[in-house]
Amino acid sequence: MSNQILTDFGNIALFIIVGVIFVLGGLMAASLMRPNRPSHEKLTTYESGEDPVGSAWGGFNIRFYIIALIFLLFEVEILFLFPWATVFGDAEKIEQTNGVWGWFALVEIFLFVGILIVGLAYVWRKGFLDWVKPATASNASSTAKEFDKTLYDQFNKQYTK
Repeated sequence: MSNQILTDFGNIALFIIVGVIFVLGGLMAASLMRPNRPSHEKLTTYESGEDPVGSAWGGFNIRFYIIALIFLLFEVEILFLFPWATVFGDAEKIEQTNGVWGWFALVEIFLFVGILIVGLAYVWRKGFLDWVKPATASNASSTAKEFDKTLYDQFNKQYTK
């Protein structure tokens, strides 16, 4: 029995060693065969085909992080729903408990989803789901009243006939 376990661990160790050798060998062969001609353009940062402008230490809006956290919250919810679905449909457990297991699992998932809905309502109420916070009506009307149209009219007179 112990020889069989040792053999199984030996097989696993052999696969790991061969895998590491395969990866390292491929990387070494690629570094030996590829041309190495660095230039200024090849060493610049690639930003979607545009030349980088300014410092890379720019600040990000906090809404990006909040949206990412909300996304992760609901992804974790889905992750917990799959095991629940497999356990909920276990006919053997339902039969052994005279149907109590099914009701317990159903109430449990409604409680879980209810807590997540309360969290979503909180986030929604705080306005974290609004990408751009709406301006109040008084601010919008005061901005419109303060707008000076003289420069706009001069520009239009100059370029239109």
